[in-house]
Amino acid sequence: MPTMPPRAKARPLSLFALYRFALILTLFLPLAALASSVTGVGIAPIQINDPVSGKPTDGYVFYPSAQPMHGPTAMGPYNVAAIPDAPAIPGAKPLVVISHGNGGSRLGHHDLATFLASHGFIVATLNHPKDDFEDTSGVGHIEVLAGRPVQVKSTISTLLADPRWKPLIDPARIGVAGFSAGGYTSLMVVGAKPDFTRFVDFCDRYPKDDNVCGKLAEFQTEATKSGLTLRQLMQQRQSQLNRYGDTADPRVKAAFAMAPLSLIFDTHSFDTVSAPIYLYYGQNDHVLRPEANARHIQPLIHTLAGVKEVPKADHWVFLTPCAPVLTKEINELCIDPPGVDRVKVHKQINDDALTFFRKTLDVKDH
Repeated sequence: MPTMPPRAKARPLSLFALYRFALILTLFLPLAALASSVTGVGIAPIQINDPVSGKPTDGYVFYPSAQPMHGPTAMGPYNVAAIPDAPAIPGAKPLVVISHGNGGSRLGHHDLATFLASHGFIVATLNHPKDDFEDTSGVGHIEVLAGRPVQVKSTISTLLADPRWKPLIDPARIGVAGFSAGGYTSLMVVGAKPDFTRFVDFCDRYPKDDNVCGKLAEFQTEATKSGLTLRQLMQQRQSQLNRYGDTADPRVKAAFAMAPLSLIFDTHSFDTVSAPIYLYYGQNDHVLRPEANARHIQPLIHTLAGVKEVPKADHWVFLTPCAPVLTKEINELCIDPPGVDRVKVHKQINDDALTFFRKTLDVKDH
C-alpha cells in the first residue's frame, strides 16, 4: 500500500499537515511573473474523471509552445517555468503522465514536467483524490490502492478524447513517471501485480516504521470489526484490486519510478510486464527503506532499463527544489542531508528521464 502518513504520531502528522497547508495555497494565490531560464512551455488546467468517485479531479497539461518565456509563473508556493494557456506547437507528440506521492499535488513535480515539455513532450499531472494535499483519508484503502492507476488511465483517456489535446498526442508513445506512491502507481500501470499481504509481513518486521505502518492500529480495528485478521483484511483488499477496472494500461510503453513504494511486490509481480522500467532511489531513504523497496524489486524487474541510487539522499529529494516560501513552511521536506544538492540531483533526474523516454518512446531530439 502507498506510504502512509501516520495519523496517531504527533510529529509525522504535523509534517503532512504543514505540507498540505503549503500546497493548498496553490488554489488561492494569483498567478504572477518571475524570472526563469526555460522557454517555450505552456500550462493549462484540466478536469479528469475519477473512476473511483465518478467526480472530477484537477490536473495540468504542460506542452511545448513557441511563445518565449520571460519569467516563471508563480502558482502558490511554486515558481513554474510555464506560461498559462500559451499557444501550443502543433503536431503529435509523446505523452508522459506524472503521478505524485502521498499527500502530494499536481504541481509537486513541475520541474520534471516543464523540462520534458521544453524538449517536445506533452506532460499531464493530476491530483489523486483522497491521497492528495487536501485529503489523505483513503491511504491504505482500495479506493487509493486500486484507484491511483485507474486515475492515471483516466487521465490518458481524457486527453485522447479532448479536441484540444488529442491532435497533440501520439497515442502510440505514452509513458508514466511517479514518485513514492506515484512510483507504485507507475509500476501498476505497466502491469506489475501487488500482494497486499506483504504489508503485514513488513510491519511484523518493522513495527516501529510509522511511515508505512502508521495506520496499522486503524486497520487492525477495521479488521476486528469485520471478524477478520489483519492479513485477511489485506487479502480482502487484494480481491478488490480490479474493482474499478484493470489497473494495467497497455497504452503505456515505459515507466520512470522514483523511490517507489514497492515492498508489496514479490518474485512474480513483474512476470507479465513488458514495458521498460527505470528505477531511481535515495541511498538513505528513511520513508521507504531501499532494502525493502527499490533494491528489493531491482532484481525482479526483467525489463529494467536503468537504475540509479542518489548518494546520501533521503526520500524527499525527488520533490521539486523548494521555493523559499515552501522551505519556510515545510523545511523537513525541502532541506536535504549534508552533501546532497537537490538542484543538481534534479538536473540529473530530468536528464535521465528525458534520455529514457526518448529511447523507449522512440523520440528524436527536439
